[in-house]
Amino acid sequence: MADASMSLASLRGLRSAPALDAAARDSLRAALLPLLERCDWFTVGVMAPSADAAVQALRGLEAALGWSAHELDPAGEALGSIEGPVFLKANQNSGRFLVRRETGLGEGLLITGHSPADPEAEDTWGPLPIDFFAA
Repeated sequence: MADASMSLASLRGLRSAPALDAAARDSLRAALLPLLERCDWFTVGVMAPSADAAVQALRGLEAALGWSAHELDPAGEALGSIEGPVFLKANQNSGRFLVRRETGLGEGLLITGHSPADPEAEDTWGPLPIDFFAA
């Protein structure tokens, strides 16, 4: 388990999200939320062991941050047809997400903030555990 002194910067470059204890989760969430507030919209990447796990991570994030639910892009694969590890990419600007089978990835949640009015606010945070925003 990671300790509470873990920072958002210490996650950069990790292949998979570390296991976090409650204190580390609270500390990272407290550091992350003000950074997210500076951004206008987001893209999200989820590296997960299954399509269901990836979508659950996205739904937890949406609920925790009060976002509208993303819709599966009709141009993508049907979720039930994807077996094994996946990468989900969601775009808040378009309101859609795609899931693709992807082996060799770690596991985690990546959030990229976009702000045309404040480019210095833009960044990518993570990988966070895929259940980081679970209720």
